[in-house]
Amino acid sequence: MNPRDLHYTMPAEWTNHERTFISWPVQASMVYPEDYAVVTKGYADLVKAIAEFEPVTVIVNPSDAEQVKALFDETNVEFLTIPHNDAWFRDNGPTFVLNEQQEIAGVNWKFNAWGGKYAPWNLDDEVAPQIMETYGVKRFDAPIVMEGGSIHTDGEGTLLTTEECLLNTNRNPELSCEEIEAHVKNFVNVDKIIWLNKGLDGDETDGHVDNIACFAAPGKVILQMCYDPADENYAITQENLQILRNATDAKGRKLEIIEIEQPPKTFFGDQRLTLSYLNFYFVNGGIILPVFGGTAEETDRRAEEVLSQVFPDRRIRKINGMSIIKEGGNVHCTTQQMPASGRG
Repeated sequence: MNPRDLHYTMPAEWTNHERTFISWPVQASMVYPEDYAVVTKGYADLVKAIAEFEPVTVIVNPSDAEQVKALFDETNVEFLTIPHNDAWFRDNGPTFVLNEQQEIAGVNWKFNAWGGKYAPWNLDDEVAPQIMETYGVKRFDAPIVMEGGSIHTDGEGTLLTTEECLLNTNRNPELSCEEIEAHVKNFVNVDKIIWLNKGLDGDETDGHVDNIACFAAPGKVILQMCYDPADENYAITQENLQILRNATDAKGRKLEIIEIEQPPKTFFGDQRLTLSYLNFYFVNGGIILPVFGGTAEETDRRAEEVLSQVFPDRRIRKINGMSIIKEGGNVHCTTQQMPASGRG
């Protein structure tokens, strides 16, 4: 039996959270281990920002536990000692689902470090089951490789993803598009998948949707756009815009599309940094928004303005988006929400 059979559904991210999970960085697995102090400062700032809104559980390696605990005095930050290889909890953590009685369960996807890019990943693949065991959460083992950053749902039967990621041969080469789609529908209980083609230029996740598009509400999508025809993201984002303009959701609604301009093209050496305002994270009563400063000051301001208009009842809490981006991700990539359930 899968979640769909038992009427479990993945809630929209903006629904109320019981807590947020985040994994602490592991210096040995970092692309730039010499930046460990900067990156961990960024993580500490992020944890403290989220803790302004809701409880946070930080997953720490046993060898780091005491050192990390000493960084925090917030009463609603707790620590869970679980061995892990890397720190992108959105992708190797469980995807939580709720049934009609508001009972919680979790989906345990297979994890292979974004198509085998970063070995070893064996510990990361074992984190989700340990989380569910610790919190007494019913577990569904999915038979496919999937990362949480590759999907976004409206909570009413519609899911956004990209072909570049979900259909990549480095994830589930033995499965057809139809088979992958069926598994996704069964394990998060959606009726319709809107397939965008590609993610952002230079995104080493092979095009995670959480850098380019997300639902703001049922029938309403926020889309990061590039308006410079000389930028590789121009064609990508224009195609995404056309796909969404021609799409309807599971309820048959045409989508309202809200555009946010991307930050200016930014490099570290010859590596393009995947800067995205869409990598924000919903928290209870707020939004944690990465901003980038420097040449991005104007687009930072406009992104905050757009989100303030779309979510007038949420506090926009800005955070330095440059502190961890060289490692390949940002705020949303590091986090995973546990939805509030009926268990008290």
